[in-house]
Amino acid sequence: MAVTTQLPAAFPLGSRLDERGVLELGGCDALELAREHGTPAFVVSEDDLRARARELVAAYRARTPHAEVVFAAKAFPCTAVLRVFAEEGLGCDVASGGELALALAAGMEPGRIHLHGNAKSEAELRAAVDAGIGHVVVDNVADVDKLERILGAGRTQRVQLRVTPDVWGETHAAVSTGQADSKFGVALDQAPALIARLRASDSLELVGLHFHVGSQLLDVTPYLRAVEATAALGDFPVVNVGGGLGVTYTDERPPTVEEYVAAKVDAVERFHGPGRTIVDEPGRALVANSTVTLYTVESVKRNVSTWVAVDGGMSDNLRPMLYGARYEVHVVDRFGPGDTVCHVAGKHCESGDVLARDVVLADPRPGDVLVTPATGAYGHSMASNYNGVPRPPVVFVKDGSSRVVVRRETYEDLLARDV
Repeated sequence: MAVTTQLPAAFPLGSRLDERGVLELGGCDALELAREHGTPAFVVSEDDLRARARELVAAYRARTPHAEVVFAAKAFPCTAVLRVFAEEGLGCDVASGGELALALAAGMEPGRIHLHGNAKSEAELRAAVDAGIGHVVVDNVADVDKLERILGAGRTQRVQLRVTPDVWGETHAAVSTGQADSKFGVALDQAPALIARLRASDSLELVGLHFHVGSQLLDVTPYLRAVEATAALGDFPVVNVGGGLGVTYTDERPPTVEEYVAAKVDAVERFHGPGRTIVDEPGRALVANSTVTLYTVESVKRNVSTWVAVDGGMSDNLRPMLYGARYEVHVVDRFGPGDTVCHVAGKHCESGDVLARDVVLADPRPGDVLVTPATGAYGHSMASNYNGVPRPPVVFVKDGSSRVVVRRETYEDLLARDV
């Protein structure tokens, strides 16, 4: 079998096949990574994380001096990942008290942290205020009531108001957030009253608008419509345009970073005016392609279809089951044209626990190590203990060396909270 020399775009930057045809990640042999760290395992290219952060920051700097890149922590809420982005000068947005704790532990500057959420608890808001975070993104009237109670007299908090621009994200319904009937934000016709209340508050300083139209967007048009739709709400120094840039999982062709940034900057300057601070909140675009998941094949079964069952599944990658997300799968030491059409299934007691359907693998057999690229976004963050399966480790690779940044869970961990 001929060795494939060009890896698909879904793989981390710098990945390659060595002279034996074995996948190499961050200079590390994938078979050796599986032997050393076990499977399933999330393997993260640190260089890929840094390169994508630098590319996005540079693209904004080339277009405007007034921009801030803020990592959406929900995509990969891992202290080591957050620390990399803090070192690269990014801020971060968090959507819970737990994500806030991770960001602070990672050394993220509190003033560059933004708190999101449509159902923030008073405890989460208090923790954010006490930590001195830069912005709370107000989602509803209840947020305002709670914040004013917490702040009392003599303290202030900068806030942005999340509005719903009535723009469909042109993506899967599960990750579209800009439509009028959304659980997020304030409708355009209701926003003026809440803006007036915020401007009259003694403890809340309204500095900007926030809107987010969805995730895994492969076209810039929704951003343009959202920026235009919010312009009539008034003059604000900060315009937070959310994130949403799509990535390559299989054959997708997302906009380039330069196209994405140019569309947002041009739209804000056209409809909101020049000199605004533009806040961008990428999540998936920064982390998805940095990471692969390694699995070991446990069984191969042939009935109507060929079923290749691995030692992970919906407990480490829920996206295919939630909304039909598609992934590539390869045998790490037999890349190239395969000969077996199969379904790659997980180990869990659910018929829907299928990671990829109708993939073509090269003679899959028990003991093979498989790789699924583009699992950096929402793999680790959505991982669970379904069927009592311990969650996988997160392993950083760089310059031929690997290091565990989140250890594999143990059965003892599963029992640790019992009382």
